[in-house]
Amino acid sequence: MKIICIGRNYTEHIAELANERPKDPVVFLKPDTAVLLKGQPFFIPDFSQDVHHEVEVLVRINRIGKHIQPKFAHKYYDEIGLGIDFTARDVQQQLKEKGLPWEKAKGFDGAAVIGKWLPKSQCSAVDALSFSLEKNGQLVQQGTTAHMLWGIDELIGYVSQFFTLKIGDVLFTGTPAGVGPVAPNDVLVGQLEGEEMFRIKVK
Repeated sequence: MKIICIGRNYTEHIAELANERPKDPVVFLKPDTAVLLKGQPFFIPDFSQDVHHEVEVLVRINRIGKHIQPKFAHKYYDEIGLGIDFTARDVQQQLKEKGLPWEKAKGFDGAAVIGKWLPKSQCSAVDALSFSLEKNGQLVQQGTTAHMLWGIDELIGYVSQFFTLKIGDVLFTGTPAGVGPVAPNDVLVGQLEGEEMFRIKVK
């Protein structure tokens, strides 16, 4: 299973981190060992003092594909999910300053939360999905896929130029504004279309 992630896909998030708006989707990978095991808390790694939550809509690939045209991309997934791309922001900043890859900041153990999956048929149009993240009962992130720079089908078409997509691969589609740090004893709850998709305790 590959975890393919998209960065800088929401304008307001680009602005809050003072990043440059990309001409093409920003793509990076997480290893399968980054997936947080079901029912387990998220442990803040000891190498970071500034781990941030980034809530994201997910899709799970259901067939093998390469060079997929966006108009056919809807055939390659039938489930929508919600997750968190945990990011060691201090480590990422150090790597960015040196022009180095982000994997140490993005791919550590537990850095990929994958909540439950909903049938695509149960969701509204994939280009207008509403989602949110609460931290300790307070809304911290809220978004809609309508605000993506590149929609889900466009992203599948784009990444499949570089990586053959296989059954079970997961695509993280980017995060809206509102990212922020987590601390021990925080409780993170993600909702998609009003339905709770995950509940994570931070330790």
